[in-house]
Amino acid sequence: MKKNILTAIAVFGFAFANAQETKFGLKGGMNIANFSGDVEDNSSKVSFHVGGFAEIKISDKLSIQPELLYSEQGTNIDGFSTYLDFTEYTADINFRLSYINIPVMFKVYVDKSFYFELGPQLGILTGAKTVTKLSGFNQEVKQDAKDFFKSTDFGLNFGAGYDFTNHLFANVRYNLGLANIAETVDGDDSKIKNSNFMFSVGYKF
Repeated sequence: MKKNILTAIAVFGFAFANAQETKFGLKGGMNIANFSGDVEDNSSKVSFHVGGFAEIKISDKLSIQPELLYSEQGTNIDGFSTYLDFTEYTADINFRLSYINIPVMFKVYVDKSFYFELGPQLGILTGAKTVTKLSGFNQEVKQDAKDFFKSTDFGLNFGAGYDFTNHLFANVRYNLGLANIAETVDGDDSKIKNSNFMFSVGYKF
């Protein structure tokens, strides 16, 4: 582990030392998030992300861009059937997960403006809750759900973007979750992974 950390530090040190230019910036936008795996009748939920980044220019064609993003993710489950006092109800359940995501993107510029990107992402869970609405009841029930999910996530990002000016840009990205985020107990082998389409606009200083 220590060797891996030192290797990562050395790689980033080399990148900074050879950087032609480093720009800092802010970005934010819309998430279309969902769960994949052992979950049924779920649908995407619309949420948001916001944060900052540093674009480290290695050459005219290549940049490395570490980011720090706050991201709200999760899924919706509509029409879940449940019983209370021998009476069947349907429930709509909204899963709301909050992450601090740390992607490191490798950007390849096709020309001066258009680029493709690929890179890993580490996610740190900061909160999780469910909002449930039962048929026949007007009120919503909110519950803390952090114990049902693992504290970290890992995935792979890929996407593309366009620099409109030296400062303003837009980006589309897909986050493919690779880690099981379900906190399972003995006898439960459920596997749930994050999935997220991100549409961003940003500004480089």
